Amino acid sequence: MTLRTIDSLGPLAGKRVVVRCDLNVPLKDGVITDDGRVRASIPTIRALTSQGARVIVVSHLGRPEGAPDPKYSLAPAAVRLGELLEAPVALASDTVGPDAEAKVAALGDGEVLVLENLRFNPGETSKDGAERRAFAEQLAAFADAVVSDGFGVVHRKQASVWDLEQLRPSAAGLLIAAELDVLDRLTESPERPYAVVLGGSKVSDKLGVIAHLLPRVDTLLIGGGMLFTFLAAKGHPVGSSLLEADQIETVRGYLAKAEELGVDIVLPTDIVVAASFSADAEHVVTTAEAIEETPFGASGLGLDIGPETAAAFAERIRGSKTVFWNGPMGVFELAPFAAGTRAIAGALTETEGLSVVGGGDSAAAVRQLGFADDAFGHISTGGGASLEFLEGKKLPGLEVLGWQ
Repeated sequence: MTLRTIDSLGPLAGKRVVVRCDLNVPLKDGVITDDGRVRASIPTIRALTSQGARVIVVSHLGRPEGAPDPKYSLAPAAVRLGELLEAPVALASDTVGPDAEAKVAALGDGEVLVLENLRFNPGETSKDGAERRAFAEQLAAFADAVVSDGFGVVHRKQASVWDLEQLRPSAAGLLIAAELDVLDRLTESPERPYAVVLGGSKVSDKLGVIAHLLPRVDTLLIGGGMLFTFLAAKGHPVGSSLLEADQIETVRGYLAKAEELGVDIVLPTDIVVAASFSADAEHVVTTAEAIEETPFGASGLGLDIGPETAAAFAERIRGSKTVFWNGPMGVFELAPFAAGTRAIAGALTETEGLSVVGGGDSAAAVRQLGFADDAFGHISTGGGASLEFLEGKKLPGLEVLGWQ
């Protein structure tokens, strides 16, 4: 079966279309610090309003405890949505209550309404199928059709992602279709050489991806906090750097498997080591084997890849035809430890082939470091969903739309 698209829903003029977006944006003092996910939702919403559909946007934000919490309101996202659409966007003060009912009833052709945070309702994320279904039925009462476009949540079996789509005619939005096109190219027919860059804090978060991609890639570049488990697996001391000791044997197995397959796993040759986890901490560059030989001894913290490694990784990336990157190379939020991540991002903008930034912290990093979205081949809106797809897992939010 193939993914159902908006065209499969037929004429939508005058129809109420519930669109499951992912407006889970980062906020600081109520202000959006990265509007990438809001911008990514615009093409689908415009495609629907241009047909005269009455669009009802639903999304979650943060992790409220199944009850209303003002700090997790979708109000900032609704305001930004209106700015980007250059059209009024109303916000209901509830999700399935009286205000939502009144505002849905008042919605005109081509107009857009945002319902309040889905996770203010316990049914959205409930493990109880009946409770989840009951909430989905309340949402379905507003819908003649459903468009699922929140790629960042398609790996979750939740009311608005799984149950709702079974209650009304449903289809994938333009964002999900675009994400799948790119991910399919990464897994089924990547142009070679194919390099994957993995960083972030924990190697345990990436084990499934490493296992699934090893037979498919040419080069695996390892940075971020996870690199220290790889160094430990090769017998090197890592000071007080982040280490998952329980994964050392697993990593040794991957190193052996890579050698057997002829895949080049490239580890850093130099590390930026600091006295403490802070922007003004004293820090030095040392070789990857000598982390505990710095002035900080065994208390030293590795917080970024070193300049030699950054240059070597960048050269590998620029020489590849397909590159997938997930996870920062260091603590990019602190200026002294952002150089490695900046070098990787810069190299991805210079590759002649397909460059994919795999969502999550990587997407936040490139924007914080000043890179434009269109400098890359693709920036995913779903870090967790991208990783699970690349692990070969079946994602419920895609299966319900006909994807196999």
